[in-house]
Amino acid sequence: MNVLVTGVSKGLGLKITELLLKENHFVYGISKTKTNMIEKFSNEYKNNFKWICYDLSNPKDVHLIFKNEIGLENHLHGFVNNAAIAYDDIITNTNLEYLEKMYLVNVLTPIMLTKYSIRNFLLHQINGSIVHISSISVHTGYKGLAMYASTKGALEAFSKNTAREWGEKKIRSNCIVSGFMETEMSASLTKEQKNRIYQRTSLKSPVDIESVAYTVLFLLSDKAKSITGQNIYVDNGTI
Repeated sequence: MNVLVTGVSKGLGLKITELLLKENHFVYGISKTKTNMIEKFSNEYKNNFKWICYDLSNPKDVHLIFKNEIGLENHLHGFVNNAAIAYDDIITNTNLEYLEKMYLVNVLTPIMLTKYSIRNFLLHQINGSIVHISSISVHTGYKGLAMYASTKGALEAFSKNTAREWGEKKIRSNCIVSGFMETEMSASLTKEQKNRIYQRTSLKSPVDIESVAYTVLFLLSDKAKSITGQNIYVDNGTI
């Protein structure tokens, strides 16, 4: 498969990319910064990995990724919308500037990436698969995450309607609703805050990143060809 993945420099995006490359798939990986792992992938998987430097707070120039980096002659089989930023605060402290940036990265740019991914699928007559990474915060409240959860809720609605709109072309769209993982996004939480979150799950522990990444690979594959318009929960059984 040829797969476009956002946020490949760290956390879940890094793990998804690593698994795809190990299974000999081609990854177009988008991130803003070039980390040591990006260098490693570029050296070890010269024929299967292309890093694309792009600031996802800019939805206006997304078409250039497909025109100049992927190329109109190359086809995609999948798009994984993984990258996101979390602006967490209580609602009465809302900062409009931070809120707007979060919506650009988490919602508007992913919508534009979906637009051009679907155009690529159609151009090359591919039964493509789109996977958005959502959050359990959409479905169970956490103090300070209302604004972040609203961006993921928008994605879930967008994904379901994408599935309805393009299903007749065999293009699928699904969301993975992940629970709290040990990533940089959750690094600012105290140990006590994390433990409170983990105690709300059946398994009483953080969600395993690899478990989420393998679910992404499954949804991209033909093994999931009858699954679309769904939210797949990988959340340790959040109560």
